[in-house]
Amino acid sequence: MLARATCIVRAGEWPTAEESASVTLDYDDRHRRRIRLRTDEGGAVQLDLDETTRLANGDGLMLEGGGYVRVIAANEGVADLRCHGLTATVRIAWHVGNRHIPVEVLDDGTLRIRNDHVIVQMAERLGAYVTLLDAPFSPEPGAYAAPSNDAAHSHAATHTDGDHGHDHGH
Repeated sequence: MLARATCIVRAGEWPTAEESASVTLDYDDRHRRRIRLRTDEGGAVQLDLDETTRLANGDGLMLEGGGYVRVIAANEGVADLRCHGLTATVRIAWHVGNRHIPVEVLDDGTLRIRNDHVIVQMAERLGAYVTLLDAPFSPEPGAYAAPSNDAAHSHAATHTDGDHGHDHGH
C-alpha cells in the first residue's frame, strides 16, 4: 500500500526521531499539492495536500499511518552574487527583481539565483562578484504568497472584530 502524506509540519516542529524516509527535491519540485514522490530510499509516498504548498528544506511530511518523510532541498546550479556594500547589493537586487527572476537572500547578504549566464554577465557588469556552485535553492516566496508563521502573521491572527485596543504606529 502506498504511504500517503496529507500534512506538512515545518522544519524544527516535527519529531525527527520519527523520520522514516526522505525525498530530495529541487526548487520546482518543492511547490506541490498532489504528486507521487519517490523517496531517497527507493519507496514511494503520495503527497495529497488541500492546496499547492511550498515545501522547504527540513519540512516533514506527516504520513497517515505514522512517521514522517523529511524534505531535502536538492543541490542545483546556482550563482551567488556578492557586492561591496549595501548600495551595490540593492542595485543588483533591483536589476534581478526587475527581470522577475527568483532570488534567495542569504544571511550574509549574498543574493542567490539559478545559474543563468545572461543574468550572471549582467550582475558582473554591474560590479557583482559571482560564484557558481551546486547548492540548494530556496528563493523568496514573493510578496503575495501565503503568509508564514512569523511574528507578524501570528500578531495579525489574534485580532477580532471590534477588538483593536492598541496602536500600530501607522
